[in-house]
Amino acid sequence: MVQQHGRAAQAAAAAAAVGLTFLTTGCSADAQADNESVAGATAAVHRAADRLVREGSSQARTSMEMATGGTRVTIRGQGVYDYRAHVGRLKVVLPQDPSGVAEHRPITELLAPGALYMKNRGAGVPADKWVRVETASLSDGNLVTGGATDPLAAAELLRGARRVTYAGESEFAGTEVRHYRGIIDMAAAARAASPASRPSLAAAAKGFAKDQVPFDVYLDDQGRIRKLRHRFSFVNTKAAGTGKGKGGKREVVDVASTTLLYGFGVSAKIELPDTKDIFDGKIAEN
Repeated sequence: MVQQHGRAAQAAAAAAAVGLTFLTTGCSADAQADNESVAGATAAVHRAADRLVREGSSQARTSMEMATGGTRVTIRGQGVYDYRAHVGRLKVVLPQDPSGVAEHRPITELLAPGALYMKNRGAGVPADKWVRVETASLSDGNLVTGGATDPLAAAELLRGARRVTYAGESEFAGTEVRHYRGIIDMAAAARAASPASRPSLAAAAKGFAKDQVPFDVYLDDQGRIRKLRHRFSFVNTKAAGTGKGKGGKREVVDVASTTLLYGFGVSAKIELPDTKDIFDGKIAEN
C-alpha cells in the first residue's frame, strides 16, 4: 500500500508492490423531477454525508483506476461502514500480475478517524500485525493512498460541491436514482467537514495537484448515495535517471475513484486493533 502520497504511481504501484457516483443530494420528495433548481440540487448534494450518518451503516464496494507506465491498474475493495462511529472495514484486492496470476494477498483495511490500519501489508510486516498510518500525515488525506477512498470521506467531500447540475434520472441495481454532477472545492469541503474528517481533508486540499475535483453522484429517493465517482489528480515525482543529476520529473496522475453503497442498516461491528497488535518496526519499501 502506498505510504507517501506525493508519488503518483505509488498509489497504484504501492498497491501492487505492497502486495496492495449518485450525489448525496438528499433526493427529497419535493425535488422537481425534470427541472430541479441549481439551489435545490446543490443543497441535496451537500446533505448527502449527513443522510448517511442518519442511515447508520451500509455495505460498500470501491474501485480505484489509474494509469501508470502505460498500464491501467484497478484496485477493488468491499466491506462495511459504520457512519455514526466513523469506522469501516474493507478487503482490498490488488491487481493481478501481467500473466493473470494474483501476485499479492488481499489487504484488510480498517478506516477510522485520523487513521488507516492495514493487515497483510507485506514489505516485512509480520502476518499477524497491523500497520497504522496517520491519514492527516498523507498528502492526499488517504483519499487515494490506501487504494480505496474512505466512503464517509468521499461523501464529506460533497459538502464542498460547486456548479452542481441535475443530469436526470436513471436506474442503479434496480433502484431509481437521480444523477448530479459538478466539481468539488477541496478547501471548502475541508472547512465544512465534520471534526473527525476535517484534518485528513485539509491535508488533501493542500496535497492534490488540482484544488477542484469533478464528481458524479447518484441518490435514491431517500437521498442516500448509491454511487459516487471522483476524479482526483495528484503529482508523482519520478527519480531522475542515473547520471542525470539530482531531482526528478514531476507528472500529474489522474485517478478515478468509485464508491457504491447498498445494504443500508446492515450490522457493522468493527473493532480497531490493540496497541500490542500494531507493528512498530521499519516498513520496507518495494
